[in-house]
Amino acid sequence: MPVYVHVIDHPGGRVLVDTGMTESHPAVADMDPRLEPLNEQRIDLDSITAVVNTHLHFDHCGGNHLFAGRPVYVQRQELEDARMQDDYTIREWVDAAGVNYVEVDGEFELLPGVRLLPAPGHTRGSQIVVVETDEGAIVVAGDTAVWFGELDEPVTEGQRLIRSLNPHQVWLAHADESWPARS
Repeated sequence: MPVYVHVIDHPGGRVLVDTGMTESHPAVADMDPRLEPLNEQRIDLDSITAVVNTHLHFDHCGGNHLFAGRPVYVQRQELEDARMQDDYTIREWVDAAGVNYVEVDGEFELLPGVRLLPAPGHTRGSQIVVVETDEGAIVVAGDTAVWFGELDEPVTEGQRLIRSLNPHQVWLAHADESWPARS
């Protein structure tokens, strides 16, 4: 299952949502990951001014180390769970050298028109990114929904939140197209 990351180009900075994986790890070797790391893509990593982790499972934070010294926004609950719960993630990827977490408690305006909203469900500390546009809200949802059917029939608090926003588009971490919330 692919893991997509998203870049938000904003007049106030360039934000990367999630960082994927940059290397394999024995804890996930049985999943036979095929890697296309950020540092081997056509993304100018130096242009990224901030990173948002929707949550800290290994496939969403494995490239955090590429952004040492830059702010990485994560919900406080998520960081606590990733550091304390066994079999939650790959801890050394969470606490890689130079990663500078900015812990968020609840809703947070990252830039004008770009908000982080807690969206529990996939994990207790999951968050979504909401970008206001002229066409309506665009949501970068991470794994708040793993497939479109979870948005069609929401069951978690995070999925219901997304639907309540009446978004123009929703981007999921494992889908190569957006969920069109409007018919």
